[in-house]
Amino acid sequence: MANAWKRESSKQPKHLSPALLLLSLPLVLLLFLFFFNARSPLNLPHSTLYVPQVYPIPPFDCLKSPQAHPVVANIVENLKYPFLYSLSDFGSLPDKPHKNIVRLLKGKPFRKPDISATIQQLLEGMKGRNGLVVDVGANVGMASFAAAVMGFKVLAFEPVIDNLLRICDGIWFNRVADLVTVFEAAVSDRIGNITFYKLVGRLDNSAVSATGAKLAFKSNEEIALQVRTIPLDELITDSEPVLLLKIDVQGWEYHVLKGAVKLLSRKKAEAPYLIYEEDERLLQASNSSAKEIRDFLLGVGYSHCVQHGTDAHCTKAY
Repeated sequence: MANAWKRESSKQPKHLSPALLLLSLPLVLLLFLFFFNARSPLNLPHSTLYVPQVYPIPPFDCLKSPQAHPVVANIVENLKYPFLYSLSDFGSLPDKPHKNIVRLLKGKPFRKPDISATIQQLLEGMKGRNGLVVDVGANVGMASFAAAVMGFKVLAFEPVIDNLLRICDGIWFNRVADLVTVFEAAVSDRIGNITFYKLVGRLDNSAVSATGAKLAFKSNEEIALQVRTIPLDELITDSEPVLLLKIDVQGWEYHVLKGAVKLLSRKKAEAPYLIYEEDERLLQASNSSAKEIRDFLLGVGYSHCVQHGTDAHCTKAY
């Protein structure tokens, strides 16, 4: 038995019969096609296929930005198209956790912000239409993600880095990197830089006006920052359809609108549905007024505005 391996190795190798070879060829071809398609760009994720538009300012790069640790997220309650929200404010742990952390520990979802529900209700009637949702003053992305999870492409503008990082969290959690483009900038009526005021310990209520930033939280210290400004008309081309424009910039709304005069002057079928915050105290802190905004909007054709709390919803009648 010691030389058995020599006897086995001396045997002639077996050849496949012609019939078996012919039967195996289709199987080999199918396997080849399967692996070829698996490696083809046509089967890559949508985000890999997406070719970003070239903008006059670069979008914020979430992959290169620092992130908070740990990152905790919770689902937003009672939305038809739910999404995850990054819970960045932990409160004074362990004695006084933030109310959203308490809800999370109790197994409850994040309390629904009104803007998320409003955005989804409006966009429900626009499904199937091609166009952007533009979120000016995106804060932590509640309006942006409400639109993105419905499949709409979003341009979001936010100048405060703390808020930008929360948006980046949400982009990852909700898998919408191919739909949400973020800009670290304040939207205004001219290109340049402007002093911006951020309240210490808060992600909301930052504003161009120091007075406007502190209206609701007078005890918080504000920090002055230099931020980039850009008009929407410099960034959105005439051929780019826009379905919805949402503006919440703590009293700087008039300047945002003036920088979007070409966009807002489009004919009714192409003009965006407009939502903007109309808080007279904040507007006056930035040296404008609700009347000044309404007169401007009337001049570009937005003759129909309805108040919803502190938000105005405007459309063109003709």
